[in-house]
Amino acid sequence: MRELQVLQASLVSAGAVRQAYGELQQLIWQTQSFGFHLAELEIRQHSSVHAPALEEVLAGGELSEQTEEVLATLRVVGQIQQRFGPTACRRYVVSFTRTAADLAAVYELADAAMDGRPIDLDVVPLFETGEDLLNSVDVLDQALQLTRVRHRLTANDRRFEVMLGYSDSAKDVGPVSATLALYDAQARITAWAQRNNVRLTLFHGRGGALGRGGGPANRAVLAQAPGSVGGRFKLTEQGEAIPARYGNTAIAHRHIEQVAAATLLASTPAVEERAAKAAEQFADVATVLDDAARAAYHGLVRADGFAEWFGRVTPLEELGQLPIGSRPARRGVSVSSQDDLREIPWVFAWSQARINAPGWYGLGSALEAVGDLAVLQDANREWPLFQVMLENAEMSLAKTDGRILGRYLELGDRPDLASLVLEQHALTKEWVLRVLGQSRLLEGRRVLGRAVELRNPYVDALSYLQLRALRTLRTDEALDDAQVERTRRLLLLTVSGVAAGLQNTG
Repeated sequence: MRELQVLQASLVSAGAVRQAYGELQQLIWQTQSFGFHLAELEIRQHSSVHAPALEEVLAGGELSEQTEEVLATLRVVGQIQQRFGPTACRRYVVSFTRTAADLAAVYELADAAMDGRPIDLDVVPLFETGEDLLNSVDVLDQALQLTRVRHRLTANDRRFEVMLGYSDSAKDVGPVSATLALYDAQARITAWAQRNNVRLTLFHGRGGALGRGGGPANRAVLAQAPGSVGGRFKLTEQGEAIPARYGNTAIAHRHIEQVAAATLLASTPAVEERAAKAAEQFADVATVLDDAARAAYHGLVRADGFAEWFGRVTPLEELGQLPIGSRPARRGVSVSSQDDLREIPWVFAWSQARINAPGWYGLGSALEAVGDLAVLQDANREWPLFQVMLENAEMSLAKTDGRILGRYLELGDRPDLASLVLEQHALTKEWVLRVLGQSRLLEGRRVLGRAVELRNPYVDALSYLQLRALRTLRTDEALDDAQVERTRRLLLLTVSGVAAGLQNTG
């Protein structure tokens, strides 16, 4: 960079201003943006892996394979930094951060891995469940007491990154309560950063599916808590969303411009003031929405036998046989509770059954609990967070199919749970249409509505094929191995087709 600046100054002094601020300036901007590594790598590991790894290291005995892997990963970070510079790979995200000790463990493991050699690490806490989001500020206060964190803040101009998990929070408390909890957490973390003179960047771990924080990113940015953007917005892009958003140059430019424009707008006093005013005005409404939606959601997912029922009415088991994904579909050998289900296959399986519950379940009960249509319509006009939540639920509902999802629910042989889903589906659709003042879903979004209408007949045919295959695998015990394999292959082919047709599947 210094050499480029010397060259630029030399051209300017020689009178070659156009050359100095033309292509050379473009190269300078690229170097400032990307260094010599183009894309920065980040490491992510679960907090439960670090604690036993640190115990083994401190004990000084033989190390397990998992601990060796953690140390080897940190050594690779050091090698990357040595070759390409510290900014090429310096962030280490700790999933399920519960205490500041989860962050401290990474620094101690890095010391052990590098054997005294220097390494720059910014350890990023990731708050995922509803309880973790609630306790996030307490953990951050503890983190500021860590010597290594204070040193990093001094070295990087008091920059600090916090990641928020959309998938686990939605799976934990439902889409409505998760949306409200994430907003509240952002507001409290932003206030924490201001109190401690920290230059905060919130990293939004959004998925492609609506149940994992998906939907139009620019709309989501404008609905963030006041002050939480501050000109800096970071989010994940799921693999399934990359071709749609970046596969075409013109669409890629438009998407990046929309997100950049939303980031700038969300940082303006006028937009921040509007968001703050709306949050205060509708605080009581938010409380009612939260309580009712959470109760409805937990009424389903915490019912006796829910996990086993869910495994029967969706192709959850078969998803693990697809050559996709970075992690298994479940934690452990069997599924006996909701906690055994991983977040991505959780959302993916619901969408395959054309139910899409993680995108809307509980919203109908929440809107009914408020009851006052005029108040809800005012909220839709004036409260950006509520507006985005309603739009995403509408899109998710538009990709459901009452007849098809009813057929899937029959596979579970639990009329009580099936009734909960069907009643909540009808209630949510009714109230969303009433609040939006529409007679049908996506009536006000013609392009999207037309696209869904065009795709649905093809997806419907695939869903009926999948239903047939799933029912055969679940009920026909007379199949020989070859028949099972053919039926399973048919099922997996339909899974790919349904995912392609529905798009934001998880």
